[in-house]
Amino acid sequence: MIPRALTIAGSDSGGGAGIQADLKTFTVFRVFGTTAVTALTAQNTTGVSGIAPLSPAFVRQQIDAVMIDIGADAVKTGMLANAAIVEAVATAVRDWRIERLVVDPVMAAQSGSTLLEAAARAALLAQLIPLAMLVTPNTHEAAALTGITISTEAEMQSAARALIRQGARAVLLKGGHLAGGDAVDIFDDGRDIRTLRAPRIETPHTHGTGCQLSAAIAANLALGRSLADAIAIGKRFITVAIRNGLALGRGSGPANPLAWLDDH
Repeated sequence: MIPRALTIAGSDSGGGAGIQADLKTFTVFRVFGTTAVTALTAQNTTGVSGIAPLSPAFVRQQIDAVMIDIGADAVKTGMLANAAIVEAVATAVRDWRIERLVVDPVMAAQSGSTLLEAAARAALLAQLIPLAMLVTPNTHEAAALTGITISTEAEMQSAARALIRQGARAVLLKGGHLAGGDAVDIFDDGRDIRTLRAPRIETPHTHGTGCQLSAAIAANLALGRSLADAIAIGKRFITVAIRNGLALGRGSGPANPLAWLDDH
């Protein structure tokens, strides 16, 4: 049977992030992708002009429809919009006993538009993050969740460990927004802290990188790989996608998940 991965996330009409990016990423890893859409967005490379969250009951209905028939070997979450949707998704994860769960705590678009209500952060921390096999915040998201200002690798390590103390089982804290040499991520599973480095690629075309990375990790978990291997492959994948970013539109174009096929 072909491996299956479910994305629970928002729709990006520009196709660079959200469920569209997730499905493209699943496909390049030869994983069959399914979706539960949490919100519709009107957006392009220049920003988000509109957001329409779906009802929590309908989000749950989509998850149930997929799980009862097709199933999922791994699940990832992206934009969840509000506390009620977070709670509905967390309940579904518990009810379906989903183990291979990657939570990308999406809070804002690259343009700065808010994609998660501030009141939903507590629900995310209390209800969904403790259920995840891995949480993948960027430095802005980790700072919002922990209250720690992050501008150095040491502060990244402190924030990652703070998330572990707040209930996360494992954290991949992405440092792409920090200034400096290499792009540095911090992995913390509560026992060990590891630093993952990749060359920093100077490009404006990085829309959807967080979605694509978490989707790549989920896809590789669906393929039966260990968490460590899934993260290592995901890191290589997103470096290739950024290096081959697409100069589409008038703003920040998307990273290119299809570039992985040319490398493999």
